[in-house]
Amino acid sequence: MAKSKLVEANEKIAGCVTEGFKKMSDGVVSGYKKIEDKFVSEFLTKDGETVEDAKKRLKAEQENKEK
Repeated sequence: MAKSKLVEANEKIAGCVTEGFKKMSDGVVSGYKKIEDKFVSEFLTKDGETVEDAKKRLKAEQENKEK
C-alpha cells in the first residue's frame, strides 16, 4: 500500500527534528565537557596531576564518601 503524502511529510519532518535535536545535544554536551575540564584543571588538580587523573581521584573519593 502506498503511503499518503501527509504521512511521508510527517516522517520527513520527524527526521529533520530528530537530526536537529541530536546536533544541539552534541553541542551542549561538548560545551559542558570543555567547561568541566577547564574547571577541574584550574581548581581541582594537584601537583602534576592530569585532568583525567583528577576526575578519577574525585570519583573514587565520592564513592568512598557514599559508603
